[in-house]
Amino acid sequence: MGARYYGADSESGDRVDDPSEDALFMLISDLNDSDNTFVVIQPDEDDPVWFASVAVLDEGGYEIVRRDSTRNEHEVTSATSINDIAHDLTIWMAARTFPGRPTSQVTNF
Repeated sequence: MGARYYGADSESGDRVDDPSEDALFMLISDLNDSDNTFVVIQPDEDDPVWFASVAVLDEGGYEIVRRDSTRNEHEVTSATSINDIAHDLTIWMAARTFPGRPTSQVTNF
């Protein structure tokens, strides 16, 4: 069974379906500057409308790319804290639209 919403794939071939913040932390922690230099997170679709990636920078730290064509978003940043990267990506991905996922509803009491 594949991912329900999205998957994270590293250059080394590691894959996590619907990764949690902790799973993203572990995938990013496993990156290095020789044979596992990036991880890509995107929906399990033929033509995904969004993706996020984390890549090792030569000078240290990580480059984070977030792109969502449905919202005209394209952001490239860098960071050194794996914890912050995993946390921020988890929040960003939670705001993406997924077919079949219930929309959030606000109830006023």
